Amino acid sequence: MLKKLRIQNFRSYSDQTFEFIDGVNIIIGPNGSGKTNLLEAILMITGAKSYRVKDGETVMYQKDWARLDATTKTENRSLKLIPKEHNPADRLLEINKEVIKRITQSKKIPAVLFEPNHLLLFHGGPEARRDFLDDLLEYTLPSYQTLRKQYRRTLSQRNRLLKQQPEDIKKMIFVWNIRLSELAGQIVIHRNELIDKINKFLPKLYSDISSSNSKVVAIYESQAPIIQYSSQMLHKLEGSLQKDIERGYTTFGPHRDDLVIEIDGHAMSQNASRGETRTVLLGLKIIELYLIESVYGKKPILLLDDVFSELDNRRRQSLTVAIKGYQTFITTTDADVIPDSFSENYQTIKIG
Repeated sequence: MLKKLRIQNFRSYSDQTFEFIDGVNIIIGPNGSGKTNLLEAILMITGAKSYRVKDGETVMYQKDWARLDATTKTENRSLKLIPKEHNPADRLLEINKEVIKRITQSKKIPAVLFEPNHLLLFHGGPEARRDFLDDLLEYTLPSYQTLRKQYRRTLSQRNRLLKQQPEDIKKMIFVWNIRLSELAGQIVIHRNELIDKINKFLPKLYSDISSSNSKVVAIYESQAPIIQYSSQMLHKLEGSLQKDIERGYTTFGPHRDDLVIEIDGHAMSQNASRGETRTVLLGLKIIELYLIESVYGKKPILLLDDVFSELDNRRRQSLTVAIKGYQTFITTTDADVIPDSFSENYQTIKIG
């Protein structure tokens, strides 16, 4: 649990200290007052990177450094950011005065973020949805990061051959086809297992938050059956070689698959309202909380940026029930929503 945070030369904050409770912390202020900047600082002190810009760009204009100092129940941690021209910022993290050279998952404070751009997840291309699955798998399955890197590297090697088109390309590319298919089979199995976990929780969460009887289901959309993915992919890679050469890239594999959420049999991308989309995404974020907690044995922090927009009072109250027990930070411009949505264990932080 985050108890205190001092922010120096970060975004709009020259030097300010905030104290938090272990329940719901509601950050209230007009647009442009720095609410999201505070949320970003909280996320970065956990060990994550900025979700908005490069880390160095969070340093206040004409300042040489920014610093975040946090107190939790078990430790003191500080993060110093020193921008470098045309290079990533130096990131100096200390935990209980020990310099942390490599920020592994074990050194992070588990955290889950919802921010308005996430609303585009099911209305844009499939890459963001694949990243959603893969990022969560990396967080909850230690070996997945290596598997993901190996697949990307092998895919890059195959694509390079497709562009170079050597005379013996069929012979040369066969080795990469086999390796790519093997890795792909593992990736798809892990993704499908994650989909099963999502479907274990999402229908009830959606129903509870929306007070609706609509049926919600997550579907892994692929051109090959999961159980035979490796062999099917190898066959398709061999059969589509000429097409791949013409296009210069690999046209089949988990890098082309998709995550589809259906509400009452219709894909969200087709006709879901913004309220329905927001409710599904909130459900997915709560599932992230559950899965990360089950792996790390401690409750993650929940960060909700502008979450109450387009949620009616009933949905707001249902959401507060779903997040009970998690330290939560919520930004809002509307102080009037608080009395109706929260009855206990909350505090307000007014900004601007």
